[in-house]
Amino acid sequence: MQTDGNLQGDLLQKYEKLKEGIRRYGNVIVAFSGGVDSSLVAYVAMQVLGDKSLAVTSGSRSLKRSDLALTTELTGKWGMRHQVIVTDELTKPDYRANPIDRCFHCKSSLYEALGAIATERGNIKVLNGTNCDDLGDHRPGLTAAENYNVASPLVDSGFNKADIRALATHLGLDNAAKPQAACLSSRFPYGSHITEERLEQVERAENVLAELGFTQYRVRHHEDVARLELLADEFPKAVTLAATIESRIKACGYRFVAMDLTGFTSGSLNQGVIKLKRVGN
Repeated sequence: MQTDGNLQGDLLQKYEKLKEGIRRYGNVIVAFSGGVDSSLVAYVAMQVLGDKSLAVTSGSRSLKRSDLALTTELTGKWGMRHQVIVTDELTKPDYRANPIDRCFHCKSSLYEALGAIATERGNIKVLNGTNCDDLGDHRPGLTAAENYNVASPLVDSGFNKADIRALATHLGLDNAAKPQAACLSSRFPYGSHITEERLEQVERAENVLAELGFTQYRVRHHEDVARLELLADEFPKAVTLAATIESRIKACGYRFVAMDLTGFTSGSLNQGVIKLKRVGN
């Protein structure tokens, strides 16, 4: 494992605070999705607590299969204990209907399952990978974390996304530069129902973009329309490969393939929700 090395200033202070905060819990479960945020929490937990840290991943269909495989690969490399479970959100009507608080129902399923594991192991603490940049977005899952008393050590230590990537790079984490990869359910406009088949359809379409070499993307599911969000500097590549993209994504079950000229926007389907909330204030 890497040491503090030449870390300096604010980032070093945050790192030390993160380690001390996790160490105080003594025994933890980390909700681990394979993204860089939860990876940093899991890795540092392994650093300071060793076998008293456990990474748990929900292998439900809302997590990409490639990310599920990555969780096993990373924890194996770190020598960290890892458990894969399957949570029950897809059986819940309130989740499948995809309301604006969908994430609340998903995270409630996750944290309930992690809480049961924590109780079995002696009421140990459950940690997540929420960071300070998450606090300003529409994140109903934060309420679920509060309800289940889940700790957010990155928030407690003052980490934003840039800090996380910088520290993950310093520590040599393989996924330090991994593009953002929200759950597949985030590809559906609120009110558009979610099924296992639809999640698989979106994943197949996004795999097409990955195989063609695009680096950051989303396939937003608008019934028979696949709306592609790509980085603006990859628009020329998309134009060159337009015929291939169209045919391959149509083969995933879409009738039309459109490219969003705004480009990739994380959480783009939340924008209207946030505006509606402000109007109501």
